Amino acid sequence: MALTQVSSNKCCDGYQKVFEHDSSELKCKMKFAIYLPPKAESSKCPVLYWLSGLTCTEQNFITKAGSQQAASEHGIIIVAPDTSPRGCNMEGEEESWDFGTGAGFYVNATQEPWKTNYRMYSYVTEELPRLINSNFPADPEKMSISGHSMGGHGALICALKNPGKYKSVSAFAPICNPIQCAWGQKAFSGYLGPDKSTWELYDATVLAESYSGPELDILIDQGRDDQFLSSSQLLPDNLIAACSKKKIPVVFRLQQGYDHSYHFIFSFINDHIKHHAKYLNA
Repeated sequence: MALTQVSSNKCCDGYQKVFEHDSSELKCKMKFAIYLPPKAESSKCPVLYWLSGLTCTEQNFITKAGSQQAASEHGIIIVAPDTSPRGCNMEGEEESWDFGTGAGFYVNATQEPWKTNYRMYSYVTEELPRLINSNFPADPEKMSISGHSMGGHGALICALKNPGKYKSVSAFAPICNPIQCAWGQKAFSGYLGPDKSTWELYDATVLAESYSGPELDILIDQGRDDQFLSSSQLLPDNLIAACSKKKIPVVFRLQQGYDHSYHFIFSFINDHIKHHAKYLNA
């Protein structure tokens, strides 16, 4: 599949690039960002997939998180896709910031008119890794996944739904129990319809309750002053309870004074890359 390079910037002795391609899953043009560490010039590298939150594009993470230095040091490729299909000209797509454009929620929609294009789950877990593995010096056996907010939800469900596919998973302020919060209920009603049993297939807390794969070490950072924590959009306690019941190891760090922004991600991104490097470089 043809890739078109949109930009390339030298960064921390590697290259931060953006590419565009025609997505077979999403039936539209999609952009993704990829950081290639210096090690990628001479050998295959493990890949960390980063899933961004509501309203984001592929740009937010690469310009605000400061991930490139640690990725360069640990020899990790980081791939950051967009958060939804773009330009599909569907009615209702641009009406709100938490549904439609910039808010794909990493599900495969089953409802009209969304089901043709809004297939972010398959895009992130199948199409994008195939694309990366065939066009870049990526080690196909070594993948991990991380994300923020809606993307933290995405990272957790991708790891829990695909035992063994990802070596490790981490999240910043993830939406942990979407079937119980307003954001999730709005998105799942629209994309998946009224049958709530289908919602459970994309809820990290529910998936953790039935997880039976190889040991998965989860790292979660959560800002204590996050307005979405206090408004019950994130519900980390529900996920922690489910993981503890299933003896899934979770390191959950409540970070004093931090909010939901990229300033928070910037502050702890090195810890997350180090967490993944432990498994990816083992």
